[in-house]
Amino acid sequence: MAKVKVLSQYCKCCQLCIEVCPQGGLKVGDKTNARGYNTVVPVNEEKCTGCTLCAIMCPDVAIEVYK
Repeated sequence: MAKVKVLSQYCKCCQLCIEVCPQGGLKVGDKTNARGYNTVVPVNEEKCTGCTLCAIMCPDVAIEVYK
């Protein structure tokens, strides 16, 4: 099973990762980072296939995918 880790200190909530995820595995969270942005958080983690599209799409390199 794959695991997505969002590095909240780098996330600016552009939501590109949310749009590209074929499994609907990410959403905008409630917490704010030090830069004042809400951060993206993983949801439905059991559906993650580890495709890494979210990490590839992230312009801030704020997502890591572990298989």
